[in-house]
Amino acid sequence: MSSEGLIDTLSELCGIFPEYHDIWGNLVKVPHETKLSLLQALGYRVETPSCIEDEIREIREKGLTRMLEPVKVFQNGDNRKEISIFVPSRSSSEPDASLKVGITGEDSLDLTTTVFLTELGDFRTHTFRKGEVREYIFPLTMDLKEGYYSLNADLTSGTERLHGVMRLIIAPGGGCFMPDTIKGGRRVWGLSVNLYAVRSGRNHGVGDLADLDFLVRWVGGELGGDFVAVNPLHSIPNSAPYGISPYYPLSRLFHNPLYIDIDGVEDVLKSEQAVKILEGRRFREEVRRLKEEDLVDYDRAYRLKLRVLEAGFRYFLDNHYMKGSERGKAFSQYVAEEGGVLKAHSTFMALYDHFSRAGVFHWRDWPAAYHLPDTDEVRAFQESHGKRILFHMYLQWLLHGRISAIQEMSEDLGMTIGLYCDFALGSADSGSDVWADRGSFVRGVEVGAPPDDFSLRGQNWGLPPLNPERMREDGYEFFVRLFRKNLSLCGAMRIDHALGLFRLFWIPQGMEPQKGTYVKYPHEELLRIIALESVKNRTLIIAEDLGTVGDEVRDALRMYGMLSFRLLYFERDYNAYEFLAPEAYPEMAIASATTHDLPTLAGFWAGRDIEVKRELQRYPDDETYRRELLERGYDRWRLLRALGNRGLLPDGISVDPGTVKEMNEDLVIAIYRYLGMTPARLLVINLDDILLTPDQQNLPGTIDEYPNWRRKIPLNLEELSKKDVFRRLKKIRNP
Repeated sequence: MSSEGLIDTLSELCGIFPEYHDIWGNLVKVPHETKLSLLQALGYRVETPSCIEDEIREIREKGLTRMLEPVKVFQNGDNRKEISIFVPSRSSSEPDASLKVGITGEDSLDLTTTVFLTELGDFRTHTFRKGEVREYIFPLTMDLKEGYYSLNADLTSGTERLHGVMRLIIAPGGGCFMPDTIKGGRRVWGLSVNLYAVRSGRNHGVGDLADLDFLVRWVGGELGGDFVAVNPLHSIPNSAPYGISPYYPLSRLFHNPLYIDIDGVEDVLKSEQAVKILEGRRFREEVRRLKEEDLVDYDRAYRLKLRVLEAGFRYFLDNHYMKGSERGKAFSQYVAEEGGVLKAHSTFMALYDHFSRAGVFHWRDWPAAYHLPDTDEVRAFQESHGKRILFHMYLQWLLHGRISAIQEMSEDLGMTIGLYCDFALGSADSGSDVWADRGSFVRGVEVGAPPDDFSLRGQNWGLPPLNPERMREDGYEFFVRLFRKNLSLCGAMRIDHALGLFRLFWIPQGMEPQKGTYVKYPHEELLRIIALESVKNRTLIIAEDLGTVGDEVRDALRMYGMLSFRLLYFERDYNAYEFLAPEAYPEMAIASATTHDLPTLAGFWAGRDIEVKRELQRYPDDETYRRELLERGYDRWRLLRALGNRGLLPDGISVDPGTVKEMNEDLVIAIYRYLGMTPARLLVINLDDILLTPDQQNLPGTIDEYPNWRRKIPLNLEELSKKDVFRRLKKIRNP
């Protein structure tokens, strides 16, 4: 076989797509150099044909060289739960060869059974270069509850002893958790807010958790809503322009201290030093300037808050932690429960503080001795900077406690969901997730999207992908940890780019997105794990399935009880390009008008997004620009006609777009009433739409050409909560 043919074979074994269909239905052949680069990034030797042949053989024979595969994920309700056990033929041929299988796990379970190999019946024989093995099928007849287990197998054959270990995961048969009221047919609504963009009379120039507390009380109490949806609250650098996207986090396991409401921290209020800072003229003047600005200044706001929090921490250290008070014990318990993961993140953040003062922000640019979390130099740093590391643990403790309290408060209000959180697709290469667990990620590759209508050149999101083979080898430990941590603090969670659970678009570093391709992921096992954590944490799952995901993906997501993500802009009858009637929306879905990456309703109506893209020279030619303007004009007409067909057109507005020069509150409410008529379980109403904000929060494909993730809402919370338009949301689903 030719070298190119061998590369194709190896690529197929590694789940690398040789071709794919783009959004326009064209078959795209993946370049040879792309496959070569991706295989090298995965660690395969591809220098010569013989090297490639060795790698192919190694992959094909890998499962035969160990007793058990590393992990098996079953679903309660599976007709048969069986595992394969591989035993060398020489060992299994002894008449007294016996197998002891032990299972430990949930609720201190400890089961053991012993059988003779002859009792397992027929076996398959596999012959390969290292010898011959027999594959026995061991049935799991015991009744295991949903959860995580360790399965140990010990073979005794004459004087020979063999041992194998497998992680066994049992997922719920009914898929993801769904509140009984929603499962019973109740359709709920909530408000979507970009927390950083919130203005209030008491915050410090950026929205915080006290503002979120206010929003949840307001929506769940006065307005009768069932949730407040927020942007990802993951840890980010808080430095412009590259370190402010909530979708490019340092860690998806921990939160952003920028959101701490410093005037609500007990230690801050009791610290004379912290209070002195808060009441100081310079501090108050800086807060005033930050609040007056229309764009969030992450750098200044973060520095301002850290100064106060550091003073509060010193008080906590002296009066609680060192004295072992109840508050100090609660912190110590949190640290113990979080374990090494929190220590690694906090060590990273302390190192980040240390090296960033010298202008070095990426850990790969630090001295080589600090590139791994377990070197002698890092341990020495932990000894000499113990208080700084403890400070970062303290920040995460504050965040965890505050977010938990908001979710508990929402339950007390009777909200069906409470917090609806957002889970980013990946972790930044420059962050603590990658630094602490490098082997779980693929270096030299970045995740993105192929060319489509919204980005003709494709997109590169700069995120390193998780290594699908390593995920299985580790028993999905990192993946489980990610979902367990995030699902524990909210009533619903949206998974960004859910297609990534099935396949991700990998782009070799240095190549254009057009040269990337998809790589397969073990989606069935991943979906089962998400379902398990969803049920354990009683958290509803929303799968963002926009774009060319395919019916097979949406069918699988639905089968596991995940809600589809349906937007007005995209829900069309594409034969006539008309907006779909409400009853055409699926029931297992959320319905909304737009997202942070798309124009607001006011911006859509005015064609603001089109003009901004023209100003930034995002169109290949004027003809494309004019065609989009013309099509947007047709869309305004189509939208008014859809509303008219349902009797929702406000007074004074006809199906002629000329009667509506700009978007107004009446028309926004009409659009959301239209979406409220759908059978979709959740209706997400965007705050930016209600406030007639013209500009979207993020313009994909830009960095500092556009003020991404920085635009504040036009009104303070205290002002907007008095606006009559919000009272019209009370019966948005039941007029």
